[in-house]
Parts: sequence; structure tokens; C-alpha cells
Amino acid sequence: MANKEKLILVKVGGKVVENPEALHRLITDLSHLEGRKVLVHGGGVLATKTATALGIETTMVDGRRVTDDQTIDVVTMVYAGLVNKRIVCMLQSLGTNAIGLCGADMNIILSHKRPVKTVDYGWVGDVERVDGKALSTLIESGVVPVIAPLTHDGKAHILNTNADTIAAETAKGLSEYYDVTLVFCFEKRGVLADATNDHSVIPWLDLQRYEALKGDGVITDGMIPKLDNAFSTISHGVKEVVITHADCLCDLSQGTHIR
Repeated sequence: MANKEKLILVKVGGKVVENPEALHRLITDLSHLEGRKVLVHGGGVLATKTATALGIETTMVDGRRVTDDQTIDVVTMVYAGLVNKRIVCMLQSLGTNAIGLCGADMNIILSHKRPVKTVDYGWVGDVERVDGKALSTLIESGVVPVIAPLTHDGKAHILNTNADTIAAETAKGLSEYYDVTLVFCFEKRGVLADATNDHSVIPWLDLQRYEALKGDGVITDGMIPKLDNAFSTISHGVKEVVITHADCLCDLSQGTHIR
């Protein structure tokens, strides 16, 4: 499809969501961006705090939340309720028409429950498909979809789903219809060569350089699944991925660029 319209898909992490000032700056910047846009948000930090306040224990394995019957209720309330509607209200106050969604709405993201291998993660979903056409109908009507990190299995079960993965899979699903740039906004300036130095941003990565830095132990821990998602989107038609600080949304020359 020639001459596709540009679209920016922004994913904002839970630590930014939890910080009212940082979130307001990002939402203000998003509202100022021209053209078509989508926002995917996290909220894990707030979900953990809410669970604690309700006397519900949080169990994490390799950075992933084990989502039992009580926890799926908590993350549904926090992600699709409090966080999602707070962001939608902020966008409306800035003159940007938005709609809050999770994967079950309009059947936009269908997942299956993660199979039990060494760990039973409970009600956690692995994405099967994203309905880019359905999302495009909203986008073309002038609405900004705000997507919470929840999907469904088609059998009336809500599934907790990694927000980075939702952003990546949604970017892939929309790449058939748009020229997509995917931006991961979080509390760091980009992918860092030195985890203790926030100014040691690696300005660009291709797959060969990524594998070398990962092998050398420069890129580790939670950045690996984020970058795996990023490179997966590039191989499925997404034009560019940018990993940057939440304050830099209006200046995407900064951060780490993956093409």
C-alpha cells in the first residue's frame, strides 16, 4: 500500500504513569503532536500499591506478575479503570478526543492464556492477533485510542498482558494501514551503555550491534524483552522504534533509534 499516512504509537511505562507531573507533561506533549496517534499505557506500580492496600500479595517472577483470581480483578480495576480513564480525561481536557480501550473492546486484541511450563502465571495472556482494521476506523474518525494492558481470550476471560508486548503487536497490526513509528517512553533517556550513567545513551541499534552488546553484558535485564519486541516490530513492517525519556516525545531526535 503506497503513500500510507504516518502514525505514532506511544507506549508509556508504569513509573511515568505513577508520577502525576511526568504523566501530565507526556500527555500534553502527545496532545500537541499532529496527525494520527495511539497510546498504550502500563500501570504495574500502581497495581502493586493497590493490591497491597487491599491486602492482596503480589508475586513477581522474572519481572512478570503472577495473576491469580484476586490479582486479575485488581489489575482490571487499575489498568482499564483508574489509569485508563485518568489519561482519557487528561487528553479531553487538552482538546484531544480519546477513547479508552482494552483488548476486549471491539475485539481488538485476542490472546490465549499463557501455558504452564516452569511457572503458572495465572491469568496472563500471550497475544494472538490485533485487529488493525478495527482500530483504524477509530483513528480515521479523529479519535486517539488509549489502550490498557489487558486482552481477552474469546471465552469471557480477561488476561493481564505485558504493555510493551501490546504496544509492539499493535504497531505490527497497524503497519498494514499506516507508516508506523513506535515510541517507548519511560524514565531513562534511552538504552544506556552504562546503567549508572543516564547520559550514556546508545544512539542507534541494529540487530547485529544489539546481539553484540547483549553478549558483552552491556544490555541486560528488562531492556532485553523491550528490545526483542522492538526488533520484532521492525521485521514486521514498522518503520522505526524509538526508546526515549518521557519528556522527549516532542523531540524524537533523542533517545535510542532502531530501524
